[in-house]
Amino acid sequence: MPTVTSPFVIEGLATDYEAGEWIAAHAHDAHQIIHAGSGVMRVVSDAASWVVPPGRAIWMPAGQFHAIRCHTAVEMRTVYLSGSVPGLPTDCAVWAVSPLMREIAIRIATTPNARGRDHLLALLLAEIETITAMPLVLPQPTDARLRRITDALAADPADPRPLKSWTRDVAMSERSLIRAFQAETGMTFRQWRRQARLLAGLERLAAGEAVTSVAFAVGYDSTSAFIAAFREVFGKTPRRYFG
Repeated sequence: MPTVTSPFVIEGLATDYEAGEWIAAHAHDAHQIIHAGSGVMRVVSDAASWVVPPGRAIWMPAGQFHAIRCHTAVEMRTVYLSGSVPGLPTDCAVWAVSPLMREIAIRIATTPNARGRDHLLALLLAEIETITAMPLVLPQPTDARLRRITDALAADPADPRPLKSWTRDVAMSERSLIRAFQAETGMTFRQWRRQARLLAGLERLAAGEAVTSVAFAVGYDSTSAFIAAFREVFGKTPRRYFG
């Protein structure tokens, strides 16, 4: 279990948001565990975006600027951790939340003066040690030419244009575009577009849309192709993921 080496403060906040609400870019002095009790959020920074389905949480290190869009109505339960604990994660990530962590987060967020707070903190830190990060991140390039491509695909994941078509729009050779995309995102163009489509699909599925309509909306030619890609990345079919 991590050892607290300086005064450590744990606080909570429970807030409900309507579908479509936008929380403007901001940062906190404390680390955050932002839990979606229900609903789905997309958390956005300059470097990446993350989709947070219901029952999951995002770890947001202190000082990291981020904005939040509520794709549906969201029951947000946030835990703030201030102080120094060796071994806490330094990067943003979406977490698969255990039942125990979920209950700890809800208790802290909804009961400001909960009894046994020190015990809750110890349990929470122990849970963080065993946490599993989920592949729900979409890295963003910094190059303005590449951002034109990624912004367009984020707005319309079903856009079918191949990489070669984009070279004319951004005035780059195909070879240069391939190298730049890999260097800035850690993904090939095809991998990034697939991830963008699957995360957009995940948002829609979490909002209750049917698998078939989601598959075509995000650019797949068939429901079976979408399900196969979803299972390859997330380890389960859409039905089992949300079951």
